[in-house]
Amino acid sequence: MPVELPERVRLRPARVPAGGILEGPRLLSRLHENAHSRPYEMFHVRPLGRVIGAEIEGVDLGRPLTPALRDELNRALLEWKVLFFRDQDIDSAQQRAFARNWGPLETNPFLPAGDSAEVVRFARGAGVPGFENIWHTDVTWRPAPALGSVLRLVEVPPLGGDTLWADMAAAYDNLPADVRERIDGRRAVHDFVPGFARFAGHDLLARLQDRFPPVEHPVVRVHPETGRRTLFVNQAFTTHITGLDRDESDRLLRLLFAQAHVPEYQVRFTWRPGSVAFWDNRATQHYAVNDYHPHVRVAERVAIAGDRPF
Repeated sequence: MPVELPERVRLRPARVPAGGILEGPRLLSRLHENAHSRPYEMFHVRPLGRVIGAEIEGVDLGRPLTPALRDELNRALLEWKVLFFRDQDIDSAQQRAFARNWGPLETNPFLPAGDSAEVVRFARGAGVPGFENIWHTDVTWRPAPALGSVLRLVEVPPLGGDTLWADMAAAYDNLPADVRERIDGRRAVHDFVPGFARFAGHDLLARLQDRFPPVEHPVVRVHPETGRRTLFVNQAFTTHITGLDRDESDRLLRLLFAQAHVPEYQVRFTWRPGSVAFWDNRATQHYAVNDYHPHVRVAERVAIAGDRPF
């Protein structure tokens, strides 16, 4: 006799909140679909992640760059978005000289300066907590945010103090099609006040808010060198999406902010004495892990002036 199978058990209804981060395969493209990777001839590249982050071996940042070396490093920067250099015995002047190969340097009126107005000095330790532990893109409150930044650690804590970067082109590529349709062509407002109000004094913010009024940038910018579409909103400085009511804008921004948290889009770097990082601010967000107190962590950053996003 044929065996009678039990009736299929009916599952109870299941629903998760719409939006957010979904599980499953992701499209992990390091390059624009029309670009092709080529071998590097002047240094060795050691990838640290699938789409973002590579150590560069065989370059001395204390020596002037030849035009050919500068161009090959720029190609690596566009491909890997953040470059790491180990065992670099350089000072602040050499750091600035290296960064100037990509353009003039910015100053930042909100942050302490090092031995030059172009150097931002982050000195953190007991009694001086870090405030950079939020995913962000630097100075998007400017009409022309920075092209990139060069960071070196002057004092490395015995443990902790890593920095993470996220590839925001990969983040855009993996958004659902309906979300991409909602944000393509839209603009968002960026303002320094939300980011700096966490630690800057009221008088400084009030004095500078007329000098730096809120600005609008595309929610999705096109990288000026690679042509890739890149998600360009961040939790530190983006306040709302133009043309949407507050509730709808907040819901959509929460969804977009969450994309930087996906590990497949990230690289994490553990600092050692002599380490230097150089990242493309047009293509990434970053996060400084605040887990080293009461130990001291001292870093110096120079930022390269950028262009107006489109």
